[in-house]
Amino acid sequence: MSSSLRRGALAATALVLSIATLSACGAGNSAQTLQVKPDNAATSVGDIKLQNMTVVTQPDMAAGPAVITGQVFNSGSSDQQLKAVTVVGQGTAVKLSPAKGSGPVVVPAHGSVLLGGKGNASAVLSDRGGLKDGQQAQLSFSFQNTGDVRISAFVYPAKSYFKEWGPAGAPSAPASAPAATPSGKPASPSAKPGGSAPAKPSGAAQGKNSPAPTESAQAAH
Repeated sequence: MSSSLRRGALAATALVLSIATLSACGAGNSAQTLQVKPDNAATSVGDIKLQNMTVVTQPDMAAGPAVITGQVFNSGSSDQQLKAVTVVGQGTAVKLSPAKGSGPVVVPAHGSVLLGGKGNASAVLSDRGGLKDGQQAQLSFSFQNTGDVRISAFVYPAKSYFKEWGPAGAPSAPASAPAATPSGKPASPSAKPGGSAPAKPSGAAQGKNSPAPTESAQAAH
C-alpha cells in the first residue's frame, strides 16, 4: 500500500473514532442537561449535586413569573424529596411541581430530575422581584435528608436560546364589562360590522320623488 493511501486510511479511522466518542457522550444519563447553556458551575453536598442552574425571567425586564432551570442528581441509595427552593435574600415564593400529576418533587435514588422545559418538573417564581438580567442569584435547595444546598445561578431573559425555557407570559387583563344605561340595563350592541345597508327603492317605487331624467337621457330614448 502506498504512503498516500495509508495516510488516507488513518485519517478515516480517526474520524470514525471521533464520531463514536461523541455519540457515546450524548447518550449518557445527563445528555438532556447539555441543552442548558451556558454551563454554570455545579455544586455537591452529600448525595445531592446541582448542575446548570439558571433563572429565566420575562424578556425586556418585564414583571411577572420567572423559572429555575437545571438538573438535580441523587447518587444515594434512597429517594430524596425536594422540599423547597428559595432565592436567598428575597421573599419571592417558588412553586414546585413534578413532571406529571401533583405532589412533591422527588429525586430518585441513583437518578436525577430536570427542572424547566416542556414535560419536566418545574420551579416557578411568582415574580422576578429584584432579580436583574445578567447578574447572579443565590438559590437554596432544601432536601428531605441532605438539608440545604446553595448555588449561584445566572439570570437570563427568555430570549434567543432561553426563549423555549422561559416562563409563561403574564396573564392578560380581563375584558371590560359592557357599559350600562341609566336604567341599569346593558346597552344594546351595535350593528355587526359588514352588515348590508338597506337597499334603495327602485325608480318605480320612488314615484314622484324620483329625479326627472336629464335631457341627454331623454335623447337616448
